[in-house]
Amino acid sequence: MIFLSLGLRLLERQSKIEKIQEEAEKAKLNAELAFLKNQISPHFFFNTLNNIYSLIDRSTEDSKNAVIKLSRLMRYILSESGQENRLLCDEIDFMNNYIDLMRMRIGSKTRLDINLPDECKDLYIPHLLFISLIENAFKYGISVQDESFINISLYCEKNNIRFRCENSLPEINNGTIFESSGIGLENLKKRLSLLYPGRHELTINKTRNKFEVNLIIQP
Repeated sequence: MIFLSLGLRLLERQSKIEKIQEEAEKAKLNAELAFLKNQISPHFFFNTLNNIYSLIDRSTEDSKNAVIKLSRLMRYILSESGQENRLLCDEIDFMNNYIDLMRMRIGSKTRLDINLPDECKDLYIPHLLFISLIENAFKYGISVQDESFINISLYCEKNNIRFRCENSLPEINNGTIFESSGIGLENLKKRLSLLYPGRHELTINKTRNKFEVNLIIQP
């Protein structure tokens, strides 16, 4: 009976230790995810402000509308900021609003092909998962002088979500896209490794005149 009692106490103690370790790992994971997500917001805000700044000399009215759109985007980012996951349909609305804002600064030489679903399943995805890729496409894929393009698509399939972002790569940006977009891409890679270990596939292809990112995740 004594040995049985000691054995039960040891098992109980080991169980408590494992539970504490599990909670510590979970807290560490949540803290790291929160840090990575919080990196996105100021990065997104300053990049968008720079885009609005470029509109000021062209059109005062467009600048005013851009500020209103930016305030809506920031309201979405800040609302319920403690939540890591959001409905996919809400994230799609956010991406569409951002793309509408970016349309104001592109000229007739840039072709946009946007294919985001109007309706999708009640799926939840990490907050702001795709926006850094879209930001980079508009930042580095637009040329004022030459023909350029941006293609963005998202498909909800039975067992996965497929996102693709492709943009032209003007000669002036050809050597700088990886250096300047490091925060966004590295942030995305870290979040994916924490949130979807073994359940995602991220491929990045760069040629002399094109940059393409494909992301597949299994919710």
